[in-house]
Amino acid sequence: MSLVEVLGFVSGALCVWLVARQNVWNWPIGIANNVVFFILFWTAGIYADAGLQVVYVGLAVYGWWAWLRGGTDHSGLGVSRTTARQWVVLGVAGVSGTALVTWLLTVATDSVVPLPDAATTVLSLLATWGQARKKLESWWLWIAADLIYIPLYAYKDLWLTAALYLGFLGLCVLGLRNWTASYRSELATADSAAGGSPDSSAIGQARGSGPSATS
Repeated sequence: MSLVEVLGFVSGALCVWLVARQNVWNWPIGIANNVVFFILFWTAGIYADAGLQVVYVGLAVYGWWAWLRGGTDHSGLGVSRTTARQWVVLGVAGVSGTALVTWLLTVATDSVVPLPDAATTVLSLLATWGQARKKLESWWLWIAADLIYIPLYAYKDLWLTAALYLGFLGLCVLGLRNWTASYRSELATADSAAGGSPDSSAIGQARGSGPSATS
């Protein structure tokens, strides 16, 4: 167990806890966590996850902005559902991305775990996009990724990191519960504000069909 792994544990746990509470400070804490995990994963030979940290920083900057200004009329972003069209795009991106990253890891690195490394990389990217847009279903993507991450890190003898991701799994369940309650509350508020009209833009945003849900 190294100091880098301990720092990753602390910053990662704090970040996910803040996400579950919809606290915007999760984004800068997450960026710090990305730097720590880049160092940890690269030295452990988990190259796709190391490269993923670089992409995470860009997504974190976008998510930080979206949570503050990504809603209607540049207001804060509310929780919404993933649309059918978005699921199709995510599905195609997930399958093709996993195949591509697996091939790259096989031919260009000495990775002994190319498929799980690729699968967690792609799942995490899709989940982070959903998190940045406050998509309720992003938590299910994180749960799927964590169920692969835990044995992967244990296999690589990163036991503290494996324990961290076990904790992440619990926080994901908490986040899913909190965001579901928030979504239902926002939807009820939108329904009330619109006088029960199903065509209002407020309801459209809450259901995920407004402009902010497709950007």
